[in-house]
Amino acid sequence: MNYNNKLFRPILNSENGETSNETLFHYKQVGNILTSEYAGGKIKYGHLMGLVDSSGNIEMRYHQVNDKGELMTGICRSIPELMENGKIRLHEQWEWASGDKSKGISIIEEQ
Repeated sequence: MNYNNKLFRPILNSENGETSNETLFHYKQVGNILTSEYAGGKIKYGHLMGLVDSSGNIEMRYHQVNDKGELMTGICRSIPELMENGKIRLHEQWEWASGDKSKGISIIEEQ
């Protein structure tokens, strides 16, 4: 599975998360290295970097500046689902490495 030049938008997130349906992720992939810049909603600017395995699972780290001017960091594991329309849905389990260090889940879909 290759995520290069795909756009993703959250459709679900835990209450303690900062992404919303206003957040847009632009994924880039070279080999098994994934990067993304993202912004929107509570997030002024964010960046993630991850590794994609042979099944399309992603192990990533992220950092972002929120609308309060705080630098937030975390880790995330994403598992892909190929939808009937051919687009990708990512099921994510994440954890803050800053702030309250809480955990959450989110789902993002290819646009």
